[in-house]
Amino acid sequence: MNSDTLKGQWKQLAGAAKERWAKLTEDDWLQVEGNLQGLSGRIQERYGIARDKAEEQIQALMDRVKTADQGPRSGH
Repeated sequence: MNSDTLKGQWKQLAGAAKERWAKLTEDDWLQVEGNLQGLSGRIQERYGIARDKAEEQIQALMDRVKTADQGPRSGH
C-alpha cells in the first residue's frame, strides 16, 4: 500500500475508518488526511499496537471499501 493509493481512496475510506478507529479524534483525522504513515502512527498510539499491525488493518479496510465500491458483478 502506498500514500498515493490512500489519498485516492480517502473519501471512501474516511467514513468506514472513523467507525473502525473510533478512538481517533477529529484533530487526528484532520492531521492524517490521506497520509498513510500518519494514520498508521495514530492508530498505533491510540490502540497500542505495532505499526505493521496498524498498516495491516488499514490495508484490510481499504480492500473492503474497494470491494464494496465495485458492487455486485453480474455473470453476463
